[in-house]
Amino acid sequence: MIVVTALGISVMARAQNGDVAPPIQIRAVLLDPTHAMVDLFIPDPSGTAVKLNLQPANLSKPQLTVPLNGTVLFYNTDAVNPEKPMESLAATLKVPQNVKRAIAILIPSPPGSKLAFRAVLIDDTAKGFPKGESRVLSLVPVETAIQAGEHKRQILPGKVTSVPPVTKRNEYNMAQTNFYYKQDGAWVPFSERQIKYVERVRRIYLIAPVPGGKYPYVTTIVDIASPTPAGNN
Repeated sequence: MIVVTALGISVMARAQNGDVAPPIQIRAVLLDPTHAMVDLFIPDPSGTAVKLNLQPANLSKPQLTVPLNGTVLFYNTDAVNPEKPMESLAATLKVPQNVKRAIAILIPSPPGSKLAFRAVLIDDTAKGFPKGESRVLSLVPVETAIQAGEHKRQILPGKVTSVPPVTKRNEYNMAQTNFYYKQDGAWVPFSERQIKYVERVRRIYLIAPVPGGKYPYVTTIVDIASPTPAGNN
């Protein structure tokens, strides 16, 4: 392990000087149809680069990290050069000051980009993402939409869309959930399913293109309970 020091100044020292925020809890999802897993690292509260506990098609376990100037840094190695830390930078995530728990959706950057991944923020706090609600992120370049029970929401590319708790359910708590994309001015369904909605469960729907495929696909992340603060283990 190597202690990450931005421009030669330790993260903890900068925290004491007010340059970095207190530790926040981070979880992450890797959405890469060509690579199921990659190795990424984040600075822990001491400034040491530790491995991000990514899990295939699921949320990683909670870890603590310290944002630098309001930004969480993701590295592609734990052997970060203290004099040139930006050379190991894989992604960045801007986190608002009031968000102390965050979910990072990590997506491969287009060819030729400076960083290997871009990260999209989902507020992971109880107020920002209440139990029973859903979030939708579309990575396809066309407009998409979701109909979950009684709720209909249009989804803009690259934006996180909130879906309230579904109350229009059958006796098994199941509700019809359909996804559409817009083609020639018409909404075309590409995924239709029955999904169980209960108050304690949060869901994240990730809409992504299929390499070489005609239709998008939906990855569903299920979060049964709000995470409790945790360390890096």
